[in-house]
Amino acid sequence: QVQLVESGGGLVQAGGSLRLTCEASGFTFSSRTMGWFRRAPGKERLFVAAITSNGNTLSYADSVKGRFTISRDNAKNTVYLQMNNLEPEETAVYYCAASQSMYSINSSPNAFNYWGQGTQVTVSS
Repeated sequence: QVQLVESGGGLVQAGGSLRLTCEASGFTFSSRTMGWFRRAPGKERLFVAAITSNGNTLSYADSVKGRFTISRDNAKNTVYLQMNNLEPEETAVYYCAASQSMYSINSSPNAFNYWGQGTQVTVSS
């Protein structure tokens, strides 16, 4: 049974930091590109960051470059998202997802076939 379980969300003030964690099981984690997406209230799900299976290639949405860092630990089947200098507009549910690819990154949600339930991040002004 495939599972992606996110944690680490919460309430933080603008300018603060959070580290999201996603623990995976039920599939070969080390063979999958992993990504993070977010959905703000009333808006569509948007790409945030992704990392290829071996960690050699990273991709970020322009809006988070320089502030967010994605990483993974294949020994622990875990992917992380370090978020610094958070802004109120980044209040959203953050989702972890597993892609169907191994060494490439496609930022479309359609390229990811396994999804977690999400973790709420609220940034107060």
